[in-house]
Amino acid sequence: MPWVPRGLRDGKLTTGWPRRPDAYFDEFAAGVTVRHDAPPMSHAEADAAARVCPTGAIGHVDDDDGVRPTLDRGACILCGRCVAAFPQFFARESGAATAGIDRRALVVGGSSGTPEELAGLREALAAKVKHLGRSVHIRHVDAGSDGSDEWEVQALANPVYDLHRLGVFFTASPRHADILLVTGIGTAGMVEPLRRTREAMPDPVVVIATGTDAVSGGLIGRGGYTSGHGIGELLDVDVWVPGAPASPFTLMHAILLAIGRLPARVAAEPRGGDAA
Repeated sequence: MPWVPRGLRDGKLTTGWPRRPDAYFDEFAAGVTVRHDAPPMSHAEADAAARVCPTGAIGHVDDDDGVRPTLDRGACILCGRCVAAFPQFFARESGAATAGIDRRALVVGGSSGTPEELAGLREALAAKVKHLGRSVHIRHVDAGSDGSDEWEVQALANPVYDLHRLGVFFTASPRHADILLVTGIGTAGMVEPLRRTREAMPDPVVVIATGTDAVSGGLIGRGGYTSGHGIGELLDVDVWVPGAPASPFTLMHAILLAIGRLPARVAAEPRGGDAA
């Protein structure tokens, strides 16, 4: 039994997050952002930056301060091309707390919803989960993923993350599920299975769009026979999770955000409306 001496040697490997801080949660570069000290850019630079991005995640806005870049984390695949080509405008950002309840908030440097709209989204989500007990079950559906998101979802059950310690479990039956966690771009062949899964779940249901593919279609949803552009047009999404793929810590953050169990010290919303 080699696991006995290994366990004695390594000690406890399971993270204590969210009850205790975890350096990996805070230091993992889970996103790309617009630099807060970025100078104004020319229209030529804005067009060049947009051409660098393979998914069309980069845009710009014109205001009194000139041309400012924007970056849609919901479409970003973290390739880093924008950071390499335009380091004066874009940078990697640490921290796994990137999920949000407002799709617009994933656009860094763009326009988020009003405080009233965001408060309304929070209230609606809180109403959905207020009757959930300490045991929450997730039904995961792959709606046309490239497979990378599934590896991260599966990692939630390993000894390092151990999602079960938080009272959150995966179930094969949609009739036993409280959360519908969807990966993939929403291909035409998965529209009907996804609809049937949602209808089989008892209301109220929390829907989590997991990864850039599910949020916007990502790279593989930009044309071709797959025809998927994310699941937002197929389901009413409550939590949007960027990432290509989203890391296990990002997924844990999203799930706890969805069920209202994030500690106060953990950021509950991405900093999308203002350039970070």
